[in-house]
Amino acid sequence: MGRVSRRAFTTAALAALATMPEASAAPGRHRPRPAAAGEMRGVWLATVANRDWPSRPGLSAAEQRAELIAHLDTAVRRRLNTVIFQVRPTADALWPSPYEPWSHYLTGTQGRHPGWDPLGTAVEEAHARGLELHAWFNPYRVALHTDPNRLTASHPARRNPGWLVPYGGKLLYNPGLPEVRAFVREAMLDAVRRYPVDAVHFDDYFYPYPVAGQTFDDDAAYDAHGGGFPDRAAWRRDNVDRLVRETAAGIRRIRPGTRFGISPFGVWRNAATDPRGSDTRAGVQTYDDLHADTRRWARENWIDYICPQLYWHIGFEAADYAKLLSWWAKVVRGSGTRLYVGEALYKAGDPAQPAPWQDPAELSRHLTLARKHPQVRGHVFFAAREVRTDRVGAMARVIADHYRRPAIPPR
Repeated sequence: MGRVSRRAFTTAALAALATMPEASAAPGRHRPRPAAAGEMRGVWLATVANRDWPSRPGLSAAEQRAELIAHLDTAVRRRLNTVIFQVRPTADALWPSPYEPWSHYLTGTQGRHPGWDPLGTAVEEAHARGLELHAWFNPYRVALHTDPNRLTASHPARRNPGWLVPYGGKLLYNPGLPEVRAFVREAMLDAVRRYPVDAVHFDDYFYPYPVAGQTFDDDAAYDAHGGGFPDRAAWRRDNVDRLVRETAAGIRRIRPGTRFGISPFGVWRNAATDPRGSDTRAGVQTYDDLHADTRRWARENWIDYICPQLYWHIGFEAADYAKLLSWWAKVVRGSGTRLYVGEALYKAGDPAQPAPWQDPAELSRHLTLARKHPQVRGHVFFAAREVRTDRVGAMARVIADHYRRPAIPPR
């Protein structure tokens, strides 16, 4: 698809906003405000395990396209302005990549051409609707199983078995190998070369979440490349730092103006571990467990935006949404990194969740609280399936209370 100019995209956005009806006022709720400018209203569209799209593998190209368009149209109707589309869920591709095979989540068979170009279509159709399209990549996950022989014969992991580490029931690329970092960086940047995506987006998976009783076996890589570091943890953090810095530099080189954002797990470190940390008691800390120094990336402007996944309710004892919101606002204060907040729409109305999530107003309260922090420039909702189905009306309440008027994406 040809490059879409920023002016043309803005014109399309404004035209789309002009055709969208305002929500009617509800008794006791806020009065409509003028259209907001520069507010992130995003949704994650997940493809791993066919979570949100396509609904199942093996649909025809026309059926897949129709489902994708329906998600974009739903985003417009919900007055969102950004779709974060997962295009590399498991070391595979939703575009014709020269590096990696077509995703089996499309056809049911890894490497089989689906008969169309999902990423190219998503960019074009999103921009036509005034939506931004952020291309979402998972850098190191290769498979949701541990058998390399189940990968297609031409898969890079089959050709380079030394790149793999089985852990936690998955196959993962080893971040400690320079050749792995170079490969995954170039595989992801291929999409940036081909398409005018508005941003590159990483989720929270760097080194894997810890699994009790298991060890991530990177001994050989540490022996070869860990000299000069005080311990393995510092070496691992440097490996992740390198991927972030090198990806950012590649984006700037290939397509200036395309942004780079990361959505980490919401707790960097607990204050009991580090006085700079948050007033939380989370069992996972990204700095220590995923070896991702998310605070540093934000404060030192390595990335354009950070979108921590604050997937807890207000008042949750171990990780209070309100306390984490305030902590992240302080982290980005004075930096050039924009703060968006990841919201757990998927928990709303889930009977397995605690009582606050049974209240349709919980998420709306999150947005009301965020307005007290000028550093918060918007929210992203997980995920597209729940935006469409809206199990208990939590998304409808957000729209009625906060999104009665459209907003253009942040510039």
